[in-house]
Amino acid sequence: MWKIGMSEEIGKALQAVVDRVKQAAARRPQMLQNVTPRLVAVSKTKPPEMVVEAYQQGQRNFGENYVSELVDKSSNPQILSLCPEIKWHFIGHLQKNNVNKLLGVPNLFMVETIDSVKLADKVNGSWQKLRAANSQRLKIMVQINTSGEESKHGLPPEETVNTVKYIISRCPALHFVGLMTIGRYGYDLTAGPNPDFQMLLSRRRELCENLKLPLEEVELSMGMSTDFEHAIEVGSTNVRVGSTIFGEREYPNTPSPEKKSKVMYAETAGKMEQLTVTE
Repeated sequence: MWKIGMSEEIGKALQAVVDRVKQAAARRPQMLQNVTPRLVAVSKTKPPEMVVEAYQQGQRNFGENYVSELVDKSSNPQILSLCPEIKWHFIGHLQKNNVNKLLGVPNLFMVETIDSVKLADKVNGSWQKLRAANSQRLKIMVQINTSGEESKHGLPPEETVNTVKYIISRCPALHFVGLMTIGRYGYDLTAGPNPDFQMLLSRRRELCENLKLPLEEVELSMGMSTDFEHAIEVGSTNVRVGSTIFGEREYPNTPSPEKKSKVMYAETAGKMEQLTVTE
């Protein structure tokens, strides 16, 4: 449950992350573009009150991994009334049967996880129909599976150029803004720069050379709570930070009779559902 003390905690944690983002950007080599990276606060499994508090502290970009949870939060009366300039980023795997539901989200700012031509076609067509009166294109990123892990979604790196070329030429309702990767978890930076980040940098160079795109106009979304500073130092323009701002996420565990109940989120059949569990 939301506690008054959490308000101050979120404010301090958010400011600390903002400061770390700026400091990491200042450590970049001069050859890298001199822009402050966008901070996306990932509010997955957290209550709307936490989103409102972060918004009131100046945060505007928020990310969600599950369509159902994003739909619920974006339509929450408190968020609608108190967060008029909120910008929602969808950062989870998107199934085609959930596209229409996602695109109906108020203040949807960007979909960072387009990972196939078929999905791009579906999102393009749906955006044209749902937002017929709105000529503004939907910002999207193309997700690349830089680590090659079967558990990760995303395009094989070698398909980057052709997929982006298709989107730019065949999906007029979409505005391609960059590349996104999750990368492997727990990479030890003492072994050198993260190879997944280096792979995304390499694919951006290849993409820009092949399609004659200005390098500075193609964003890179890489870096999360454990490695966002390193990601920024090597060129990330968009970092996704959740637990460092909002605290560790709580997921259902095995219930114990002596423990009290609480509401949490769990994924069921690709959807985020509220569950009453014990703690």
